[in-house]
Amino acid sequence: MKLAEALQRRADLNREIDQLESRITSNMLVQDGENPNESPKDLFNDLDDKLAELEDLMTHINLTNAVVKVGDKTITELIAKRDTLSKKISVYKSAVYQASLNTSRARNTEIKILPTINVKSFQKVIDKMSRELRETDNLIQSTNWTCDLI
Repeated sequence: MKLAEALQRRADLNREIDQLESRITSNMLVQDGENPNESPKDLFNDLDDKLAELEDLMTHINLTNAVVKVGDKTITELIAKRDTLSKKISVYKSAVYQASLNTSRARNTEIKILPTINVKSFQKVIDKMSRELRETDNLIQSTNWTCDLI
């Protein structure tokens, strides 16, 4: 199995577990003399099976990410780089947005509000980081489809 397939299965399992939780909750109470639509015991057994599969899959995904190298970095290191770059871009975009807000003044005697950063230069930095983020994500995705799950 390729790493990308394992990641897709993990996402499927998480959805299935969420659905099981909802079904379990829906079958916890019934009117006296009635039966639940589904057996809670069976649902909990299904939940245990899905969670065991998820635990095993997550272990293999994490081991693969920690061992497989792309150039001089592991997939784990690339994921960390991607995640921190994404957060940094978000903060920079927020700062640029705030610095770009126009404030109106009724008269020249009112206080003038000015940005504390150079919006144009920050936008260039954002563009550069965004390109690096795309390249890093593409590298991760292509590796996911070419490497086997450990």
